[in-house]
Amino acid sequence: MKTIIVDDERLAREELKDLLKEYPDIEIVGEYKNAIEAREAIEKESPDLIFLDIQMPGETGLQLMEKMSNPPRTVFVTAYDEHAIKAFELNAYDYLMKPIDPERLAEVHKRLQEENKTPESVENSDVLREGDKVLIKDGDKVWFINVNDIRYFESEGNYVKVKFDNFRPLILRSLNSLEERMDEKLFFRANRKFLINLNHIVNVESWFNGGLQIELSCGTKVEISRRQTIKFKDRFSL
Repeated sequence: MKTIIVDDERLAREELKDLLKEYPDIEIVGEYKNAIEAREAIEKESPDLIFLDIQMPGETGLQLMEKMSNPPRTVFVTAYDEHAIKAFELNAYDYLMKPIDPERLAEVHKRLQEENKTPESVENSDVLREGDKVLIKDGDKVWFINVNDIRYFESEGNYVKVKFDNFRPLILRSLNSLEERMDEKLFFRANRKFLINLNHIVNVESWFNGGLQIELSCGTKVEISRRQTIKFKDRFSL
């Protein structure tokens, strides 16, 4: 996993690098001391993972993430626990307190390993295609539905909301892991919070900053980020 570290304290960066040496699948491709440097690196390197401090001179880590339309998995590393709610509202992957507990870091790495299957490494039988059935469980309620009946997946912190018919149950999964399970011919990642069913798009219109807004058959309107708009147009334009 291509990884960058963003922290204004050099010793904090060194400590994290030492801890990450335990995980050979994590490749540190850069370290940066502020949000400006980090933003340029994200655009250039397209990392899979960011370890991001919150309190930094100038722009904070939270502000940096707010401005990214489709950020990589982001693990906040901070000495302040009062920012946790805001971090997860921004779909943070995890939130580690300084000094970093090696066991907590190991938990994060385990989750990453479980979710980090590339499309090439997923068996054909694991990819959910149009017509396949899927089991969804939320508390005591269970549904067994056709995957095409799902209008969209919406990230809600550590959970994902699944919209089908008049239901919106929550499941304990990341949007990234669900994106890898879904057939790309059926589902499209609109932005960092939404994975939408292409068969349920009923309207598309131009939106702010060069993006698009789509309307789904359930009436929900979703903005496609500028970056994803480019991919959308490349795939579907004549």
